[in-house]
Amino acid sequence: MAAPLLALRDVRLADGRRQLFDGVDVGLEAGGRACLVGRNGAGKSTLLRILAGLAQADSGERFVTPALKITFVPQEPVIAGATLADYAMAGGAPRHEAEAALESFGVDPARGTDGLSGGEARRAALARAFAEAPDILLLDEPTNHLDIAAIEVLEQRLSRSRVSLLVVSHDRAFLARVTQRCFWLEDRRVRRLDAGFEAFDAWADQISASEAENARRLDKAIEREAYWMARGVTGRRARNEGRRRRLIALRGEKAERLRLARGELAIGAALADPSGRLVIEARGLTKTYGDRTLLRGFSTRIMRGDRVAVVGPNGAGKTTLVKLLLGEIEPDAGSSRLGANLVIAYVDQARADLAADITVTQALAPLGGDQVMVHGQPRHVAAYARDFLFRDDQLRQPVASLSGGERNRLLLARALATPSNVLVLDEPTNDLDMETLDLLEDLLADHGGTLILVSHDRDFIDRLATSTIALDGRGNVVETPGGWSDFVEQNPGFLSPPDSAPVKARAAAPRIAAAPTKLSYKDERRLAELEAAMPALASAIASLEERLADADLYRRDAAAFHAATAALDKARKDLAAAEDAWLGLEERKEALAR
Repeated sequence: MAAPLLALRDVRLADGRRQLFDGVDVGLEAGGRACLVGRNGAGKSTLLRILAGLAQADSGERFVTPALKITFVPQEPVIAGATLADYAMAGGAPRHEAEAALESFGVDPARGTDGLSGGEARRAALARAFAEAPDILLLDEPTNHLDIAAIEVLEQRLSRSRVSLLVVSHDRAFLARVTQRCFWLEDRRVRRLDAGFEAFDAWADQISASEAENARRLDKAIEREAYWMARGVTGRRARNEGRRRRLIALRGEKAERLRLARGELAIGAALADPSGRLVIEARGLTKTYGDRTLLRGFSTRIMRGDRVAVVGPNGAGKTTLVKLLLGEIEPDAGSSRLGANLVIAYVDQARADLAADITVTQALAPLGGDQVMVHGQPRHVAAYARDFLFRDDQLRQPVASLSGGERNRLLLARALATPSNVLVLDEPTNDLDMETLDLLEDLLADHGGTLILVSHDRDFIDRLATSTIALDGRGNVVETPGGWSDFVEQNPGFLSPPDSAPVKARAAAPRIAAAPTKLSYKDERRLAELEAAMPALASAIASLEERLADADLYRRDAAAFHAATAALDKARKDLAAAEDAWLGLEERKEALAR
């Protein structure tokens, strides 16, 4: 194997009383493409900074080839300068290289550096990195805030480049495309796999299984020595002292193993009573800002249990579409109708609900005290926070001191504590480690409600989505059954820039074959009756639920309690039947109109 251009040997570092690294070895050779994976808080970003020469270890050795150019792109790059071209040239890149790199990432070189979105700042930082033509490129979560088109540009630039790469990322699809080696930071050390990320999961599972067996053998050894000690230490012979020391050492080893074992994320979503079968019906939604049309004449139906992904370039209007569907903003044309009994939990990508100066406790228990309602039951805020991997000493820390992944986990903790039957997650995967992503994916797959997911994570979408809505930013919107891969296969070129490929929105396949007639008079009348009956039934259900919420009703009037319970059950069944009938008639009406 070739000698490394950049390497760390036997590096140790403590963060206060917590040991981050205990004998870490990492090396990058010429042309190598490697990823660094590990849990949030393991020290991945710190290790990149040590490799870049921006931080010092407590001990160990850093070797770097003389005259080697290293470029590091942090998680939150600081963009400064009069224009983006000035920023991209600040590291020594020629103007023509800086401008070409910016343009390849879809950024205007003449634009000022103030007021950039997260995606624009990320693209500018990546463009600067490539313009500098480094020998080694260190990237910390480079796909955060990037849309899929920009991620694909990054993949293409890396595939054409001869740069040596070490990347920290949670984006499985990205890592599978760009890496040839994996470094796994776990339990303060780094393990190495000489294969791309596609082989990582199976390899990591083998290691975990082996360590579980070692732990089992250690427990057995402790049991044997403890048994002997309980019966055999009656004299002062040297061999007795030897066995006593062995037991002490074994227990120390076990204590160290337990100390290193991090708590498992124990997330779960509180589920409200089921919504009606129809969750959202949108007809002809159109929205324009200034002279720019974000969407034009878009219609869809979201049913109970659907998992809908919303994709498109940054600024295409994904969040706007979600807010139109939820009725939070008014369309310029068209309408959006919400179904019955919806209880919505919304996690915003901007994390706007998390004020920087409040503490973790205040975020979880905004009304004060030390209790948080979870699944309708009170829990101590510290115990609930531990489920999301927060330490007790973090409860009094301000939100501003948390990492991106910790802020995201805090938002999820708050949203999932409240019962809901519709989860709306806007970029939930940003800053989360892969283990947390896998657990979140399992939770969402098992969730009994409806999911609306805005994401640029292609693998996450493929694993979860039952349908994908794509916006191209020019008013065209298309909905495709399945995930990202299904969308790409059925809509080639839809998200391509207008000068690189013809863009033509393709209509979704009709659910019912077209017919040359219209609804009969009887059906039209029945449709009108149902549209009037459904709101009345929903109102009756709400009124009955409010009455039954009176804890003393049964004691005061048992007959009234039983009557209200029976009436509520009947009203819910009537509403479900009315929705089914209405949907059937609406589908027939749409099909006949085609």
